[in-house]
Amino acid sequence: MALQISATNPEHPALLLDLPWQLPLEEWPEHYLVPLPRGISRHVVRYARAGTEVVAVKELAERPALREYELLRSLDRLNIPSVDPLAVVTGRTDEGGDPLESVLITRHLGGSMPYRSMFETTMRPATMHRLMDALAVLLVRLHLAGFAWGDCSLSNTLFRRDAGAYAAYLVDAETGELHPQLSPGQREYDLDLARVNISGELLDLEASGALHPSVDPIEFGMEICARYNRLWEELTRTSVYPAGKHHYIDRRIRRLNDLGFDVAEMQIAHSSNGDTVTFVPKVVDAGHHQRQLLRLTGLDAEENQARRLLNDLEAWMATQDDYAPGDPLAARPEVLAHRWVRDVFRPTVRAIPRELRGSMDPAELYHGLLEHRWYLSERAQHDIGLDTAVEDYVKNILPAMRDALPPPTDDPAPSV
Repeated sequence: MALQISATNPEHPALLLDLPWQLPLEEWPEHYLVPLPRGISRHVVRYARAGTEVVAVKELAERPALREYELLRSLDRLNIPSVDPLAVVTGRTDEGGDPLESVLITRHLGGSMPYRSMFETTMRPATMHRLMDALAVLLVRLHLAGFAWGDCSLSNTLFRRDAGAYAAYLVDAETGELHPQLSPGQREYDLDLARVNISGELLDLEASGALHPSVDPIEFGMEICARYNRLWEELTRTSVYPAGKHHYIDRRIRRLNDLGFDVAEMQIAHSSNGDTVTFVPKVVDAGHHQRQLLRLTGLDAEENQARRLLNDLEAWMATQDDYAPGDPLAARPEVLAHRWVRDVFRPTVRAIPRELRGSMDPAELYHGLLEHRWYLSERAQHDIGLDTAVEDYVKNILPAMRDALPPPTDDPAPSV
């Protein structure tokens, strides 16, 4: 059988032809290889250079290679964080004509490292927990898409910091299965495998002296299950609320925030019974919200203020008719954000008398208004709206705060 390269892009076979396919992967000369950290694998895996690309090459039998290739392509179409499949090479023979195993080729994820390699370094427990939060998000997203991994581990997962976010990526899909929907039993089995694999690798790292002494491998594996279950419940339970109770969205976001997750995207679907809300979570780094708010709106705020303002912006955008994430014909987020600043943020802040503002800047004022609106809405069990919140804030809150606030400076307050 002649050498055959099946690729997703017609340009890739030409780049891959120069690699030494007549040699077993273990015997490839060093000048073809790129020294990058790898996790533990049941197969021979190497990183190699193909033209300007760095690729991961995994040697395995033809049938599982083709199956994994198709699974990775399916995950890519579902927009699941995973490595990018490039090609499968079959029909390999050595110089004597004896058959060699096929190989699966994926693109190396730039700036990434296997989770196991991350844990082999000196790392604070708080950072470890954020890494595991990202892994819990990945598992939830896979299961929501109907994918049962079957082999989640620290070695089979890549970690990358992407624009301030902690992101986990699936590497090995060999044991995976894609279904229209997973049953609770399939999810629980997949989660239990992840727990056993993760705790086992952490025990291995502990035995080698590479694990932080404060980390208990068994408890850590159980914790990711607990995080997954809380996140799954918060994301998948149906949330239908009647008209006039939009503060329920805010309550839902607060619960996700309390779990340590931030809302990267929100969708509101209108139906005859009410409005259903679904969320896409993201684990973010410190300062992420400040940077995002500044980029979208030009507003400079503290991290907690920015987080709260972005939540309000997301909730407002989701109610706009031209808001459709992923639709190239819909309004861009920057356009909607500008509209929110013009039509919501600025008029609201301007409604507060200057003499009551003290030294508070516009972002701080708006943050306080949102907190007050949420409190009043919870008490009234319906969304009271910004106008009512401003009226009550000016009448009952700011006068009591005024004596405790520094007086305004001679410098004009930031214009809004």
